[in-house]
Amino acid sequence: MLGSRVPELRALELLAVVSRTGSLSAAAAELGITQQAASSRVRTMESLVGAPLLDRTRRGSALTPTGELVVQWSAGVLEAAEQLDAGIAALSADRRGHLTIAASLTIAEHLLPAWLVALRSRQQQLGQSPTEVTMTATNSERVAELVTAGEVDLGFVEGPDAPEGLRHRLVGTDTLVVVVGPGHPWTQRARRRVTAATLAATPLVVREPGSGTRTVLDRALQDLPTAPPALELSSTAAVRSAVTAGAGPAAVGAHAIRDDLATGRLVRIDVAGLDLTRRLHAVWRGGAHPPEGAARDLVAWAAAAAANREN
Repeated sequence: MLGSRVPELRALELLAVVSRTGSLSAAAAELGITQQAASSRVRTMESLVGAPLLDRTRRGSALTPTGELVVQWSAGVLEAAEQLDAGIAALSADRRGHLTIAASLTIAEHLLPAWLVALRSRQQQLGQSPTEVTMTATNSERVAELVTAGEVDLGFVEGPDAPEGLRHRLVGTDTLVVVVGPGHPWTQRARRRVTAATLAATPLVVREPGSGTRTVLDRALQDLPTAPPALELSSTAAVRSAVTAGAGPAAVGAHAIRDDLATGRLVRIDVAGLDLTRRLHAVWRGGAHPPEGAARDLVAWAAAAAANREN
């Protein structure tokens, strides 16, 4: 444990430069500080040491014998501090040069690609080297686990709430849409509408537990008697194919089925009085803001893009 008499590194650096240049003003200029600030640092060190460290003359500043001892003792400390500074700088550069992301399937397939293209374009405009991105697409529960374990720098999840224990920022919303295949009996109903009770009592094609889609659906139907799933699948693409094949209705994110609805491959069914809104969050460990560099820039872009869509 460090004692109370250890000077600050900047003060030790100043004393070492004075020893080399023979001038307090020259040392201050080299370090980019005022002579007044340099004198203050020396006085603070002298107070800690309990003895004068510099002799000031008309020709410059010379170290006292005590000052020479302090410079000698601090040489190894300053060298280690320089190595630490270089190491941290290298970590920062690596963080800017490479970004690891985990994202829920809807975000990974339908939103994140456009965000990454925008990030790369912005970096190129600023003359920066584009960030190398490694992405894992999985369900929201697994995304939270990867971020919590420090295996990825940044995560994107979907669901009613952000995961506990992680910092987060809202980057948009999405709505689950109940869909059936073109030949399903519900397509013949007036206005193609069912009640929440009817939906809950019907065996549905659902995503696996832990996915944001499943969490939102389960919460929306939690107060109703619910039938067992017709099928439980681990990807949105599989759910869409199963519904088209006639396996049953499903609730799927609006982003994922836009083309299917436009082509008639799937048919939308309205459900009265059921809130199927889900929130899309960026999540990370540590401070109040995402990690500095590409991660922070990406989250800012995603949030701005969401705000533009809503406006």
